[in-house]
Amino acid sequence: MFSDIQRIYDVHETVHGFPRMLGSIDCTHWEWTNCPTAWRGQHQRGNHSHPTLILEAVASYDLWIWHAFFGVAGANNDINVLDQSPIFDDIIDGVAPGSSFIVNNVEYEHVYYLADGIYPEYATFVKAYTSPIGEKRELFKKAQESARKDIERAFRVFKKKWAMIKNLCRIWTKEKIRNVMYTCIILHNMILEDKGLAVCQNYDDNPHMTPAQLSSEEKHAIRNALRDRDTHLSLHGDLTEDIWTNCTSDD
Repeated sequence: MFSDIQRIYDVHETVHGFPRMLGSIDCTHWEWTNCPTAWRGQHQRGNHSHPTLILEAVASYDLWIWHAFFGVAGANNDINVLDQSPIFDDIIDGVAPGSSFIVNNVEYEHVYYLADGIYPEYATFVKAYTSPIGEKRELFKKAQESARKDIERAFRVFKKKWAMIKNLCRIWTKEKIRNVMYTCIILHNMILEDKGLAVCQNYDDNPHMTPAQLSSEEKHAIRNALRDRDTHLSLHGDLTEDIWTNCTSDD
């Protein structure tokens, strides 16, 4: 598992210029035509013609979907989905491997994901500047948006490969819908591995690791550290400097 994660870091830094970046996070919707009438209010939103269920996913450069959380009602936005997601559970439970790193001569405790503007200013999310001023910020915005297309490409390839996910869902029960979604994600990853396109071959999720014996206070401190806005802003600035420095040195 540790070597797999290191390969992901190396590929993302080589291809995108972002050191210690795990992947890009985003959500997509699966329209559910047979949603019960009593549930339609919580599953319907204005930009979809039918009720939906939401898939939150993280994908790396190779389009491998290594985090998936599916089933939240479609009326929610990405932040509501994140509040219910288990994406940080391994870190909070002490299962995740050590992830500290240094960028621009500053040490950070946790690695990060690339996200779009709706996501909160957490220490573990790096977003593009909304209105960049200056060449450094413009370069960073271009680099971030280019790298974040990994998750958008993953969704496009995934839906093209499994037409039933792209089309209306006609299954009646949520449990069966979840089974179909997760099965398609597993098959998607298996195909990438079988074709030799995955960064990490023979992927091992290391199921033998056991949670650390952390107190509730320790877990609360970790949770606060992951959501720290000051760390988010500091990392944002240091990554901007790092990408600018590497770009100008290459030139």
